[in-house]
Order: sequence, then C-alpha cells, then structure tokens
Amino acid sequence: MIIDISRLLNTNTPTWPGDTPFSYQLTWSQEETGSVNVGQITTSCHTATHVDAPFHFKDRGMTIEQLPLEIFVGDALVVDVTTKGEITIQDFDGLNLKDVRRVLLKTDTWTNDLFPETIPIIDPELGPFFLENGIELLGVDLPSVDPLDSKTLDTHHSLLKNGVHILEGLNLTDVEPGLYRLTALPLKVEGADGSPVRAILETL
Repeated sequence: MIIDISRLLNTNTPTWPGDTPFSYQLTWSQEETGSVNVGQITTSCHTATHVDAPFHFKDRGMTIEQLPLEIFVGDALVVDVTTKGEITIQDFDGLNLKDVRRVLLKTDTWTNDLFPETIPIIDPELGPFFLENGIELLGVDLPSVDPLDSKTLDTHHSLLKNGVHILEGLNLTDVEPGLYRLTALPLKVEGADGSPVRAILETL
C-alpha cells in the first residue's frame, strides 16, 4: 500500500511568512492552442513538503542537485512524538535503530492549512546521536527542524555537521509508527537551496 505523505499544493498552501506563495495558472489553454493546456508554477523552494539542501543555510554547502539520491529512497522509521514539546535523545530509548538510515518524526503539530504559530523543539544533540546510530535523513511534519524564530538554526547545522539530511513539511497524520519504505526525491534544479518533493511511504 502507498501512503501519500505530501502536503497539497494550491493557493491555500501555507508558506513561511513573507516567502513566495504557491500559485499555478494556465499560460495557454487548449482553446487557445488548439491542442494542449500548458501551465506554470510559482513557489518557494521551501513550500509544503520539501528537502533542504545544505546551501539553504550554509553558503558553501551542497545544492539540491548535488545531494545523493539514495538518501531519499529506502526504509524509514516513523517515530511517534506527538506528546512532546521538546524532542530529545531520550525519545529514542527502547527503539531498535539497527540498520535504520532514515527517521521521520510524527508530531501532529501541523494538521491544517494554517502556518503553525509554535512547533516542538528538536534538540541539536540529535545530530551526533544520529551519526552514532548511522541515521542519514531526518524527516519532520513541521515547516522547520528549528524554532520558527531561530536565526542561528542550531539543529540545521548540527544535522549537517553530522551528515544528516533534512526533509520538512511532511503530512504524517494518518501514518502509524513503524517501518516503511520512503520515496521523497527532490527535483534536479541546478544551484537550488531546496526542492519540493512528492513524498510517499510504502508498507513493508
């Protein structure tokens, strides 16, 4: 079974305050061309479900087309942290992380079409913890892995330092904790700081 964990893109899709809103419109209609409809999309690279490239928060970081695709395809562990105001290493106590390379955090904080006013804190110490346990991708159902008002982006930088890539804006509302196969490939956009993705989970 395939579970779509992407947020819908339309004119109501919430965008980071001040960022470019999503829009789709027809450039040419079938009536005008006599054969086809042709549309155009305008959006931020960080709207809805998306991958952050390191260049997003580090001038000399890798851009989106330079990221290894195998990071975004493969088994992923969904971890339920819906009761947590702060997510720390202790939330992984008792979980078997052997052979797990991708972790998705289910917070259920962002379950509507409004940009959240507050989100759980993700402890930067998860960076070295993930490195120690061989985890190379962190996905969240949040607009960011850092507090919304953060300027230092400590968790972004900690994850990067420890070789952990970032997938944000997931929709995990209907997903039970457990192991799945994830596919969430970014677009091959030269020089980009991020990319929207169509993220899916497959039951194993």
